[in-house]
Amino acid sequence: MTLGLPPAVVQEGKATFTVGSAFYRPQSAIARDLAVLAAAIYRQHYGRLRVLDAMTGCGVRPLRYGLEAGADWVWANEGNPELAGVLEQNLATLPADACRITYQDANQVFFTCYQQRDFYDLVDIDNFGSPAPYVSTGLWATRLGGLLYLTSTDGRATSGHDPERCLRTYGACGRSHPAAHEQGLRLIIGHAAQTAAARGMGIEPVFSLFTGQVHRVMVRLVSKPTLAGENYGFVAYCHHCGHFQTADWRHLGRVNCLCGAQDTPVVSGPMWLGPLHDGAMLAEMQGLADRWNWRSQAKLLTIMTQEIDLPPYYYPLGEIGRRGQMDIPNRDHLIAALRTKGYQAAIPSMDWQGVKTSAAFRDCVAIAKAIQP
Repeated sequence: MTLGLPPAVVQEGKATFTVGSAFYRPQSAIARDLAVLAAAIYRQHYGRLRVLDAMTGCGVRPLRYGLEAGADWVWANEGNPELAGVLEQNLATLPADACRITYQDANQVFFTCYQQRDFYDLVDIDNFGSPAPYVSTGLWATRLGGLLYLTSTDGRATSGHDPERCLRTYGACGRSHPAAHEQGLRLIIGHAAQTAAARGMGIEPVFSLFTGQVHRVMVRLVSKPTLAGENYGFVAYCHHCGHFQTADWRHLGRVNCLCGAQDTPVVSGPMWLGPLHDGAMLAEMQGLADRWNWRSQAKLLTIMTQEIDLPPYYYPLGEIGRRGQMDIPNRDHLIAALRTKGYQAAIPSMDWQGVKTSAAFRDCVAIAKAIQP
C-alpha cells in the first residue's frame, strides 16, 4: 500500500471491508459463498444461527454470516491482536449486541466454549496447513446437529508427496495417484469421523470443496458414530493400468488388480468412502442460490449433486488419453457415451477436466477410444 493513500476497499457478497495486513484469498470466495448458503438454510430450519469464526483474519466471514445468512450472533476470534484495528473497523457494520471480537488462540476459545456449555450452530475454522490440531477441540464448541467447517492447505501431505506427514497428521497413508484432490477431502472427513467416533459421536458431510490449493469440508455433528466399514476404508490404485478400487481393512492383504500385474496396487487410507455431500442440503442450497441469482454457485452445486452416489475416485481426461494413446477425449461426449452404455458418470467437482464413473478404467478408456473423431 502506498503511503498516504487510504486502504483499498474490497467487496465480496454484501460485505465491504479492508484487508490491511491480514491474509485474504479472493479465490476462496466460492468456499465462503457455499458456507453462507448452508448457514442461511440452517437458520431457516432451526430459527437461529450462532456462529463462531475461530480464525477470522480481516473479518470477511463473520461479516457475510451476519449480513447474508442472518446470523443472530457472531463470535469473531483472531489469534493476532495486531489485526485489531482493521477487524474492529470492518465488523462495525454489524450490530454491537450481535457480535463479539476476541484475540485468543483458537483452541483456548474452543475449551472456553466447552467449559461454559456455550455451543455454536456453525464453527468455521479457516486455518493454514492441516485442520487436525483443531478437529477434536472444534467439536467441543459445536452444538449437536450443528456444522463444523474445516480447512486444509496441506495438499502436499494429502496428495501423497509427503506420506509420513500424512500419517502423523491424519493417522492415514496418502499415496500419489491421479485422484489426489479427492483423496484430500476424504482424508479430512475420515479424520473428523474417527475423531468424533472416539467421543461416541458422529459426523455427516454437508458438502466438500476443493478450490485450487485449498480443501474445505463442512460436516454436521450427530449424536451417534457414523464410522462403519462401508464408509471408512481404503482406496487402491494400480500404477500399471490406472484402475482404482476400494478395500476394507479385512482384505488389505488380498488387494490385486484386474489387469493381473505382478506389482500390487498402492493403497491409501483409511479415509471416508461415503458420500462427499448431503443431497437434500445441496438441493436447498441450490434453490437459494437460484433465488439470489448466484449462477456460478448454483452450477457448482448441480455438479456436486451429480457425483454423490459415484465411487470415491475419478479419472482425469489427460490420464485417459495418455493410457489410451489417443487425444484427450471430450469430457461431455465421454460422459454421454458412458451413460449410454449403462454406467453412471458425472463431472468430478474437484477436477472439471475429469470423469467420475462407475465404469472400470479399462472400460472408460475403451469407450473413449470408440468415440474418437
